[in-house]
Amino acid sequence: MTDSPATPAARKVTLYRNGSVYTAADPFATAMLVDGDTVAWVGSEQAATSIADPSMDVVDLQGALLAPGFVDSHVHLTETGIALGTLRLGGVRSAAELLDAVAGAAAGSGTDGTVLGHGWDETLWADPALPAREELERAAGGRKVYLSRVDGHSALVSSSLASAAGLESLEGSAAGSQVKHAAHTAARLAARQLPAATLRGHQQRALAEAAANGYVALAEMAAPQIGSIEDLQLAAAWSAGPDGAPDVPEILPYWGQLATSADHARSILAGLGVSVLGLAGDLNIDGSIGSRTAALGDDYSDAPGERGSLYLSVAEAAAHLAACSLLGIQAGFHVIGDAGLAAALDALDEAAAEVGEQRVRAAGHRFEHVEMAGPDDISRLARYSVTVSAQPVFDALWGTGDGLYEQRLGARRRGMNPFGSFYAAGVPICFGSDSPVTPLRPWSSVRACLEHNNPDERISARAAFLGHTRAGWRAARYRNPMAGQLVPGAPASFAVWEAEELMVQVADGRVQSWSTDPRARTPLLPALDTGTDPACLLTVRDGRELFSDGSLGS
Repeated sequence: MTDSPATPAARKVTLYRNGSVYTAADPFATAMLVDGDTVAWVGSEQAATSIADPSMDVVDLQGALLAPGFVDSHVHLTETGIALGTLRLGGVRSAAELLDAVAGAAAGSGTDGTVLGHGWDETLWADPALPAREELERAAGGRKVYLSRVDGHSALVSSSLASAAGLESLEGSAAGSQVKHAAHTAARLAARQLPAATLRGHQQRALAEAAANGYVALAEMAAPQIGSIEDLQLAAAWSAGPDGAPDVPEILPYWGQLATSADHARSILAGLGVSVLGLAGDLNIDGSIGSRTAALGDDYSDAPGERGSLYLSVAEAAAHLAACSLLGIQAGFHVIGDAGLAAALDALDEAAAEVGEQRVRAAGHRFEHVEMAGPDDISRLARYSVTVSAQPVFDALWGTGDGLYEQRLGARRRGMNPFGSFYAAGVPICFGSDSPVTPLRPWSSVRACLEHNNPDERISARAAFLGHTRAGWRAARYRNPMAGQLVPGAPASFAVWEAEELMVQVADGRVQSWSTDPRARTPLLPALDTGTDPACLLTVRDGRELFSDGSLGS
């Protein structure tokens, strides 16, 4: 007698019903059937009753909204985990408060290791004077200190860390405690010399935070100046998992290292030990506005004579774009200032002249941030089909009349983050958080698009939602073109939200801002004018639960 072959495990079939389903297939759908990792059906409550059978798991949505899961198109996984698990400095309002926070953290965590923290912003302080290195040293009881600014482009360091990292001979190491440029890179890498298990723990904390906020995928923007190749490998490994589909958001990995030729690009890719989507992301053409390292065409308003820095020449950027275009992979840069963008656009022209415009367009290159773009810049981005990966909460935090942009740039702030103009010109655009620079809160990001500080650049909630979902998959040239929507045959990757009211919200306050007219045929989204984000009840990726608050039973 021979053994019978093993019977494959039956696929789980789940019926979600009695809610509101955001789907282009039926704007009034209340139910969705998931078969394994795929959406099998969407439709009405009456139809759900007719197809339900005892073999299915049935989840009562209790009136909640079920919608495609969010994609964060720009995150730093380990940095996010460190920021969540160490000293949070967003609430400090003076150098004295910062020193007190450092002293408290040092006293509460033993005597070993570097005191890590994130989020200070001196533009919010009554007195923007920063503490000296020696003051940080004393507050930490002699321990090394590394405290990243909210924008992640500079940091405060103690005397012992500066000495250990050899900062004094590096560009950006001024007499004070704030370090920029090469000195900041050296300080960050020295502070992050952590065991693999510790790095993985930081990443796991960030992934749990993302899942609890409705994210099903994260574009990891790794780069040599941020972390090691081992750090990238650990991040990419989350998407592999022991069975190919771990219960965490999917990682869409990029590596921001400059290539000088196609052969050099191949050697970089071969040396990573993991597959990446491109040599893009935080390959910095310039820095940040907050740290005054973004490259500007004119002086900073609050620092005459300063215009930031170009980290790459046009020739270097063009060679990188050409190399990646020849390989058919994505290239891209971190670009914030107007002079930085001018260099990137000139590099596109040079790359197109070398390898052909069609090759450049076909590679699907992406530029991160692109905060300062005029009409001609936007036209050139559209010409080359460059995706702009933007962070709407930047405008919400810093675009007000008395905010950071006004301080640093004066009247130029009104042209910042031109989402409406990008859409009008046909520039592909996707959205993210740049976490830990801004939190993993996707509905706050959608709201920031609706409430842009420049009314001319506002976009509808639907456009913003698509920029945070389907557009994120497209920007990464994801293998499944149906990702980011809930229609039969699409991946079952979604989140369930408790929302007080659903509506259609437009960007123009002069017209009616909501509609439930059946002729509109537009799916409804949570009302965001209350200032409170919808609560995430459940997050599912490819049919597998990533997060549940326990309120939805089967």
